[in-house]
Amino acid sequence: MTSREIVLETKDVTMRFGGLTAVHKFSIQVQKGRIVGLIGPNGAGKTTCFNMITGFYEPTEGSIHFMGEDITGWPPHKICKAGIARTFQNIRLFAGGTVLQNVMVGAHLRQKTTWWHAMLSLPSFFKEEKEIREKSYELLDAVGLAHLASEEAQGLPYGAQRRLEIARALATEPRFLLLDEPAAGMNPHETQELMDFIKQIKEKFDLTILLIEHDMKVVMGICEHIWVLDYGVTIAEGDPEKIQGDPKVIEAYLGEEYLQNA
Repeated sequence: MTSREIVLETKDVTMRFGGLTAVHKFSIQVQKGRIVGLIGPNGAGKTTCFNMITGFYEPTEGSIHFMGEDITGWPPHKICKAGIARTFQNIRLFAGGTVLQNVMVGAHLRQKTTWWHAMLSLPSFFKEEKEIREKSYELLDAVGLAHLASEEAQGLPYGAQRRLEIARALATEPRFLLLDEPAAGMNPHETQELMDFIKQIKEKFDLTILLIEHDMKVVMGICEHIWVLDYGVTIAEGDPEKIQGDPKVIEAYLGEEYLQNA
């Protein structure tokens, strides 16, 4: 790796659930401005790693550092406010709300006025609410969903729901974005569009991105560096070319069929 600024670093992070070790001594350094990947078989511990980084789980051992600050054990809202946002393997939208309202929920993280400003009908509250609405609409425009702003989120096609979830994450003004299987359930055309989209938002919003993904076309197509987990242990790391040729990765995850079709 080159000597770019380190955005996220995990040091020997371990997660145990009773007698089960889900992740063992997970150590990575993610450099600023990169798109990197975390891959491995189902049950390898990938989402558990995401849950530790974003505060949903507190590691049993080890530490997590973001922009040089130890964030181990911080609650999710504090980590999000620090600049880390995520999407989920199973899309989690506010189904009864509109597309615009879903993005506004993310933007409210940075809201300065409080509930009592609203109760007193203070102008500062309504001014900020208007700014949040405008910012949310601009984000929808950036992800190609502005024309659907007033539609119910649950009625969107699958690919549009994925984009909406990413737009909501972007509304929190992150510096580091974690995407959990963003291409799941997509057809080849949607997958190609997603790859282009991820690269575009990285540049547009000056992001560093870590993604979990089973679609190797996505991983090998956009990731600059990849870590491979198997049974909670990192078995390999490197650039896509190195990972595709690693015998341990082929045996544990990719399989010989992948190499024949690559």
